[in-house]
Amino acid sequence: MPAPAPSPRPVEWRVSDDPVPYPESLAFMEARVAAVRAGSAPECVWLLEHPPLYTAGASATPEELLDPGRFPVFRAGRGGRYTYHGPGQRIAYLMLDLGRRGRDVRAFVAAIENWAIAALARVGVRGFCRKGLVGVWVDLGAHGGRPGEEAKIAAIGVRVRRWVSYHGLAINVEPDLGHFAGIVPCGIADRRVTSLFDLGITATTADMDSALIATFGDVFGPEIQTLER
Repeated sequence: MPAPAPSPRPVEWRVSDDPVPYPESLAFMEARVAAVRAGSAPECVWLLEHPPLYTAGASATPEELLDPGRFPVFRAGRGGRYTYHGPGQRIAYLMLDLGRRGRDVRAFVAAIENWAIAALARVGVRGFCRKGLVGVWVDLGAHGGRPGEEAKIAAIGVRVRRWVSYHGLAINVEPDLGHFAGIVPCGIADRRVTSLFDLGITATTADMDSALIATFGDVFGPEIQTLER
C-alpha cells in the first residue's frame, strides 16, 4: 500500500498476556477508532488472544455455524464469515488511519497479508496468498504433510469506519484445532486449518509477537513504536 504521510504521533503497541473477553476488545476498538478519527489518540496495534469463541462476519450464513452451542458466538461487524478465536491464537487488531495511508481497502488487506507472511518467515514458515481467498496459506508438504496440500494459518477480517480500520489478523500459533470443527472456517470447507505447532514449529506466542513487531514497519511504514502491556 502507499507509504503513509508523516504522522503526528507514533503507533501505540499494546500486548495483552491474559485472554481478553471479546466484548471488552470490541468496546476498546470502537472507542479508539473514534479517537483516532478525532485526532485525540494515536493509531494502535493490539496483540492479544480471546477465550474460546466464534465470531460472525458480515457474510456469515447460518449453515456455516455447525455447532451453535459449543462456544459463545459474537456478531463482529467486520468483513468475512465465521472464524474461531481462542488460546494459542495470536490476534493483531489494527486501528490505523487509512485516510493518510492511501484510502484503499484492498491494498490495506493485501498489506496485512504481506505483514503476516513476513512475520511467519521469521519463525520458519513460508506463507503465501491464494487469489480469491483472503488470508495466508502454507504448503503442508514442506512440513512433512502431503505435497501440494494447502492449509490456512492466518485469517484476516477488517472493518473501516470513516477511513479508520479495526479488527485485523489472527495467526494460529498453538490453538486447539479441533475447535474449528464447530464452524466452516471463513466459509472454506475443502481446505483445513493449521498452526505453527501443527507444522512442527516450536515458536511461542512471544516469538510471534516479536516477529510481528519487527516486520510492521517494513510493510506499513517506519513508525516509532511504543509498547504497553
